[in-house]
Amino acid sequence: MTESEYDVVVAGHICVDILPDLSQVKLNSPSDFFRPGALVQTGAATTSTGGPVSNTGLNLVKMGVRTALMGKIGTDAFGKIVPDMIRAYGGVADGMIVDPEVSTSYTVVLTPAGYDRMFLHNPGANNTFGADDIDYDLVKKAKLFHLGYPPLMKRMYENDGEELATIFRRVHEMGVTTSLDMAIPDPESDAGRANWRAILEKTLPHVDIYLPSAEETLYMLEPARFMEWRSKTDGDLLPLFTGDDMHWMSDALLGYGAKIVGIKSGHRGYYIRTASEKALRSITSAPPADPAAFADRELWYPTYHIEGHPNATGSGDSSIAGFLATYLRGKTLEECMIRATATGACNVQFPDALTGVKSWDDLTAILDAGWETDPLEITGEGWEQNEPAEHFWTRK
Repeated sequence: MTESEYDVVVAGHICVDILPDLSQVKLNSPSDFFRPGALVQTGAATTSTGGPVSNTGLNLVKMGVRTALMGKIGTDAFGKIVPDMIRAYGGVADGMIVDPEVSTSYTVVLTPAGYDRMFLHNPGANNTFGADDIDYDLVKKAKLFHLGYPPLMKRMYENDGEELATIFRRVHEMGVTTSLDMAIPDPESDAGRANWRAILEKTLPHVDIYLPSAEETLYMLEPARFMEWRSKTDGDLLPLFTGDDMHWMSDALLGYGAKIVGIKSGHRGYYIRTASEKALRSITSAPPADPAAFADRELWYPTYHIEGHPNATGSGDSSIAGFLATYLRGKTLEECMIRATATGACNVQFPDALTGVKSWDDLTAILDAGWETDPLEITGEGWEQNEPAEHFWTRK
């Protein structure tokens, strides 16, 4: 293994995803799935690895980024097939942690037409993942370390996130650029009751690139407001976010120490805000190609138009792969946002998190051919749209 063997190590949550084909299933309500004695006939199931180690890591591989994967599995039937599934996509499983004392995580993903996804999830080995599981010698050989889904990993949020903060502090001290993604916890679970503000305050000083979703960010910063919004909607909070909301949330995240904050916004695209040039120049192994051009920016870009019902499984993880692949190629902030949203839009056209994502060259051809974006309206102080053909909204 050489110093330049990997560009990225992707660590954190990994599971086996089982996605029954529900395209022909007609439901009066989602509760039809759970009526005692009911038999719902489905099509063939798609089985793949899931979670950010797979969804972000393998899609980075697909886009030509040298990537090693680092998740924790057992020696059960699912654990035995995970490395083979990773290698089938060209992934490197050298960093996988195998523990015979734990079960491998799995998720049954229910995606009936017309309804948001529903999950049956066993966290398994992910709940035992801690700072000592990281192969720091492998991480030191990469330019960037990305970790995803700490809210679905028990040790990551216990004790106000001490294990999570320890991981990022140790990696940062090695001079490796760091990136973090989140997941939204069940409010009634231990993860949902964790003090996420305290966890972020402890961890983000050691995070260069922070890429959560809008809903996750609101929940972690203002859980009471999140619950109030959720009670007023059918589950889709995204239309409620204004430019002012994104601004105060990113203000808090930058204040805790993150340097590049990207807030995934589903069908409303991608929001980005960056810190000062001085802060960006402190990023070591994988800094922006032009820190001055990246610095002190606040942008929002719409998503790309697709036909039919989108399937959001893994779309956020895939969009992160698009962002990081573009960032590591030294592209502009605008190009990073375009590739992030386009990669997510490719993803949602297929039932799993890997099939729809394109190679770097194939996505370039699609974008060059002229892919239309969906309309995006932003309200809030200082927001204005650039020339309509450019699509970007900017806060002055």
